[in-house]
Amino acid sequence: MLLLFLGMIRAPDIAALGVLLAATTLGSMAGCLIWYAMGRRLGPKRANALVGRFGRYIFLRQATYDGFARAYRRNHVMASLVAQFVPTVRNYLPILAGALRLPALPFALATLLGATLWNSGFLIAGYSMRDSSHDLLAVAFRIITVVVLLEMTAWLALRYRRLWWPRLGSGRG
Repeated sequence: MLLLFLGMIRAPDIAALGVLLAATTLGSMAGCLIWYAMGRRLGPKRANALVGRFGRYIFLRQATYDGFARAYRRNHVMASLVAQFVPTVRNYLPILAGALRLPALPFALATLLGATLWNSGFLIAGYSMRDSSHDLLAVAFRIITVVVLLEMTAWLALRYRRLWWPRLGSGRG
């Protein structure tokens, strides 16, 4: 929502929009790198112990964490990129990347690309609405609603993929 309003209010021209994109992307990157460094400092053993001890309080079972860690090790670049499109995940996945001691450069590059795409979408949408005669709050609310619905759909698809994925694969012959 903040990016949308920044695009509406703080970008009088394309040059200012570019500066906003650079500033917000660098801010996103800096935050992710700080979380990555904290995870790296934590290390795999302590991260595992923390999940074992406190994971149930945030609905994260040890088996789920172990599965995420294995999957993330296999696809860390793509996961780091996609994580930038999911607001809560974009904040916590860097901790896991650091704790698993995944390579920093691929993580940073994937995060940079993902943050740039995410931020530019909202900034451009806000910029395009800046002179609109529509109720800007209503339009912004609709955009946020669509984003949340898309994220919920993606989460549900991932969560329940075992229910429908085997059926899709069996029809290929």
